[in-house]
Amino acid sequence: MASVPAAAASQRRVPPLLFGTVLFLASELLFFGSLFAAYFALRAQTDPWPPEGADLELLIPTVGTVLLVVSSVTFQLGTRAGERERLAGLRAWIALSLVLGVTFLGLQIWDYTQLVFEVSSHAYGTIFYAMTGFHGLHVAAGLVLMLVVLGRLSQGAYRGGRVASVQAIGYYWHFVDVVWIALYATLYVLR
Repeated sequence: MASVPAAAASQRRVPPLLFGTVLFLASELLFFGSLFAAYFALRAQTDPWPPEGADLELLIPTVGTVLLVVSSVTFQLGTRAGERERLAGLRAWIALSLVLGVTFLGLQIWDYTQLVFEVSSHAYGTIFYAMTGFHGLHVAAGLVLMLVVLGRLSQGAYRGGRVASVQAIGYYWHFVDVVWIALYATLYVLR
């Protein structure tokens, strides 16, 4: 009888990898929170905000936002497939997430080439490039992690539905997506 509560407790226990990932994401939340705080502090003290000539087009960032949100859905579908031991599904969904993420990053880089202001043009340029640039680095890191998943899959990993590391990467990828939605709303919609 004593083993039943112990078994129930072990089923509720969060794997250390996932717990560590949540702690890491909490530190990332503080990092991005400080960038948002800097943005709103600069906005409150700078008139006009944004400065003249700092016009942003909405089409490319909107398309990128949709692609990034869809990539979160496809990543989650891949994780679910892995949990059900459908490794071909895991591979296909993660590969699609990778393609969507690469496309997002390509659109962001292309969008940079269309801007008429630079990081050194004014405070707005500095904070804009800092926020979107650091986010882009996080997207790139997520893409590398997806390549790791695909590489491990080719080596026979994730059998038996053991996808805790894929779940951890999923937490990271979903976090990156949520941060982008906040960036998009702040930089492109609210301005």
